[in-house]
Amino acid sequence: MDATTRTGTDSDDLAYDVFARACPSRETLEHVTGRWGSLTVSALYDGACRFNELRRRVDGVSEKMLSQTLHALERDGIVHREAQPTNPPRVDYELTPMGREVAERLLSLIRFLESSTPGVLEARERYDAVRGGR
Repeated sequence: MDATTRTGTDSDDLAYDVFARACPSRETLEHVTGRWGSLTVSALYDGACRFNELRRRVDGVSEKMLSQTLHALERDGIVHREAQPTNPPRVDYELTPMGREVAERLLSLIRFLESSTPGVLEARERYDAVRGGR
């Protein structure tokens, strides 16, 4: 079945294709693989965090970007937001079961890239020497 084939009217019967412009999975892919999304999901793998804990863990993210990222990931069902009725209010963020699966895949890629960094740096040096650098 190709990506445009519909087997029924129920949304579970739709074939999704991230390469198709209108496919809703493309938006989720953007949320998860963008700089802040991938770092946020990966940071939450170790357990629930409050907003400021998460902001410290994801070095360089602004409050606005982290807030937007968390909203998008919550909407996609990757992050769960738990608001505690305390004074002051306490809000914790944690991964959903799907979010944990996404994080495991991202962390595998992150670990690979971290261990490959020496080769990447060497490749950059060679490239810059030939092409004149940045």
